[in-house]
Amino acid sequence: AMAGHSKWANIQHRKKAQDAKRGKLFTKLIREITVAARAGDSVDFNPTLRSAVDKALTANMSRDTIDKAIKRGAGAGEGDAFESVRYEGYGPGGVAIMVDCLTDNRNRTVADVRHLFSKHGGNLGTDGSVAYLFSPIGLLLVEPGADEEQVFEAAIDAGADEVEPREDGGIEVVTAVESFEATRQALTDLGCTFEAAELTQRPSVYVDLDHDDSLRVLKLMEGLEDLDDVQHVYGNAEYAEQALAEFA
Repeated sequence: AMAGHSKWANIQHRKKAQDAKRGKLFTKLIREITVAARAGDSVDFNPTLRSAVDKALTANMSRDTIDKAIKRGAGAGEGDAFESVRYEGYGPGGVAIMVDCLTDNRNRTVADVRHLFSKHGGNLGTDGSVAYLFSPIGLLLVEPGADEEQVFEAAIDAGADEVEPREDGGIEVVTAVESFEATRQALTDLGCTFEAAELTQRPSVYVDLDHDDSLRVLKLMEGLEDLDDVQHVYGNAEYAEQALAEFA
């Protein structure tokens, strides 16, 4: 399953790079920071906020923009309008898809999400219908150039579960949620830089898709990620190579 996971991570991060160019990613990260800051404005005591801030820094957001978002959320209660909602459903080929949102208008969001599922040949399911197929993990994609043995030792010492070299020379590190922070710190101390460092959801099983279903699911995933209210989209597709190439 690791090969599938790497492929899945590659798509996620290629997508994020495109989002960043469109400024969409910043909008979403600011919303995430503002909402997280409601629970406290210190990253030392608020792990959700720390994770959101780290993601923003990885995306090259300025400290100033980050601090303003924290102040807004902690002070004026601007994040109060937003709530977390998760939608679950199936895409073409029986792929399981989980959509995490931060929204100030649940009716609008569910209508938008439902529309995309049906437009691309999928359907929304009930709560819990696919969530059991995913488990929360910490994911660190170390940029190429790091010493593999050193990374392995530091990560495992810090409590990481898996350390895998990637085809591009980078290293993929998977942790339990509770070991994520310590592992990130240990690798940062080692001088590593990250292509991505985030808490995410990993599927326990993958669904092999043919070429046509691969393209349909990729379009559905992209459509969902383009919605302003959507923060994260998780799926368990194993895409056909050719379809990935075409889609990219």
